[in-house]
Amino acid sequence: MLVHRILSVSLAVLCSAAGVSSSHPKKTCTKPAVRKEWRAFNSHEKEAWIRAVNCLSHLPHDPALKPSVDPSVSLIPPLNASGSYYDDFVYIHMDLNTRIHFTGLFLPWHRWYVHVYEQALKSKCGYTGASPYWNWTIDAPDFFESSFWKDSNPLSGLGGWGVPSKDFSVPDGGFKALHLSYPSPHTLRRNFTLRPWDIPFIFFTEPKKMANTSFSASEIEKLLETPSGDYKGFQKSFEAFQGAHGAVHLIMGGDLGGQCPRNAPANCTPGPTWSPNEPLFWMHHAMVDKVWFDWQNRDPANAKSFFGGSVQAIQSPDTYNQYPNGGPPFLSLNSTMPADGLFPEVAIGDVLSTTSGVLCYVYE
Repeated sequence: MLVHRILSVSLAVLCSAAGVSSSHPKKTCTKPAVRKEWRAFNSHEKEAWIRAVNCLSHLPHDPALKPSVDPSVSLIPPLNASGSYYDDFVYIHMDLNTRIHFTGLFLPWHRWYVHVYEQALKSKCGYTGASPYWNWTIDAPDFFESSFWKDSNPLSGLGGWGVPSKDFSVPDGGFKALHLSYPSPHTLRRNFTLRPWDIPFIFFTEPKKMANTSFSASEIEKLLETPSGDYKGFQKSFEAFQGAHGAVHLIMGGDLGGQCPRNAPANCTPGPTWSPNEPLFWMHHAMVDKVWFDWQNRDPANAKSFFGGSVQAIQSPDTYNQYPNGGPPFLSLNSTMPADGLFPEVAIGDVLSTTSGVLCYVYE
């Protein structure tokens, strides 16, 4: 579970809060790319994206990747140099998990992360489109039976639910043969989990709650109605322990939910640190980004709104309620975001807008 993973690590990991501006080259955004919902893609566009994702999984590991968090804090397996470039993307999310969740980096870092992934698809695998997003509010009413899971086409389909007798491996679609290195070698897994919070835990105030009710259209509209300029409140609601972001991870189970594969080592620590194993992660976080984008564009006061600390403060409900998006030292727009050597670091201010700084895209 996500919270098990987070609460099992040290809460004293710092990310850079220095007032150092990014040296990443800026560009003028005159023709922003348009990110579309997956179902708005035609079959050729779907095939192109799936082909590019699989392409990354066949490229070699980049030796520039250097983990920056002590393994006693991150509680992740060692870097697997025999893994793929796709695995490298997964690993930086694993390594930085305590720095990019429940801190002020959550929204800007994941916005940047989807962007650099999109750029890798383009530069390394010839992808010419924009990142798709997955509007899971459409599927929320009947998540398991949604038509979203019915496309088994090996070229353009996302495939369906995993097979229980085969460790919940996805049996069809374009990612049936996607081989993954973390936390141990396996193929993509999905395990529908409707009530992931039904365990004793102080932050689960509604243990019987069904996960799909957290990311319904009405819940997202409530989120978008967060008072103007209240970035702290917006992130707290979005990243809440039983909020929309985590609910999508956990209802999917398997790789997106961070369930250990059957062949995982005995010390495998569950929790969606390796959730980018699931290609739907990129569409899920593009949707997370879209919701933030929609809130930013709902009121001028939201556009430049930012607040957050660099240290997780989830020792207790009291500390969490005081610092839901991180405690001091606090971050600023000049604070750089960690990249573990895989990409040039950028500042939070470089990604606060999707049409300035280092970004150039909008959402359909």
